[in-house]
Amino acid sequence: MSPFTLKVAQNCARCARELPPGALECPQCLTLVHSDQMEQLAAHARSLEGHGDFQGARERWLACLPLLPAQSAQAEWIRSHVRDLERGAPPPQPVRPGASSVPEWAQRLGPLGPILLALIEFKSLFSFLTFFGFYWARWGARFGVGFAVLILIHEMGHFIDIKRRGLPAEMPMFLPGLGAYVKWNAMGVSLETRAAISLAGPLAGWFASGVCALLWHQTGDGLWAALARSGAWLNAINLVPLWILDGNDAAKALSKLERAVVMVVSGALAYALSEWVFAFVALGMGIRLFTRDAPPEPNNSIAAYFVAVVTALAMILWFVPGRGIGLP
Repeated sequence: MSPFTLKVAQNCARCARELPPGALECPQCLTLVHSDQMEQLAAHARSLEGHGDFQGARERWLACLPLLPAQSAQAEWIRSHVRDLERGAPPPQPVRPGASSVPEWAQRLGPLGPILLALIEFKSLFSFLTFFGFYWARWGARFGVGFAVLILIHEMGHFIDIKRRGLPAEMPMFLPGLGAYVKWNAMGVSLETRAAISLAGPLAGWFASGVCALLWHQTGDGLWAALARSGAWLNAINLVPLWILDGNDAAKALSKLERAVVMVVSGALAYALSEWVFAFVALGMGIRLFTRDAPPEPNNSIAAYFVAVVTALAMILWFVPGRGIGLP
């Protein structure tokens, strides 16, 4: 029998709505009622898999099923994973804290290693080449390849942060003219972890844009200025806390006061730099002040992370002259 027992929750921990008896998810914000217990079970299961105890891991995963709606994507993933364990197929080993998820040969290549790893998988390679071809046809080969690599580095920021936490993820997929995404399993993952993974993409994008800004400063080549501004602008718009953008999951870990702080900082940056993209971030945070999904406890580390990333991107746009996205 599982050492975990169902706890009766009267109100949703996120939106405070009263829950019907036996509810597994909030009918208003769809938050899983027993997410804390599931996170404990999932962490224990991954630990057992890492030590080769697949039978014990199977039992922990099965204990998650009564805590989930039967038709949910998380429940389906668990059932599939349990079947793999029953067949004796060792699942991917979780990464030890502090250990690198990048093979030794890729580590020797420095920052190019993760990029080459992403291109090894055919689906990712094919989608990336199509993605690059779209921008090549629109803006020429030099800007096309630079812009595609900037977006790849953004996605690799998500991918590497996911893998270093020992979580399953697929290589980035690219959608010409729309963007890219990394598919991963967030079952049992806390709001703080999801927020950190969401912010890892814009952080990586800031680094890539910063390199382009330095190359522009050294060479005077307008191509690097265009790439620096384009990269910083797109990563900033990704911080808008709405829809499927990275800022959405990041904002879910912030209290209302922390959302207000990010709103004020973003608004101040928009006014000081005359960069309207930060006004969108501020507006999005203003909207999130009135949604009922703020956690009951603040998360100072994620709030500081968010403010640091949005400020760092603003510094790129301040350092490199121009207006708008910066496309050639």
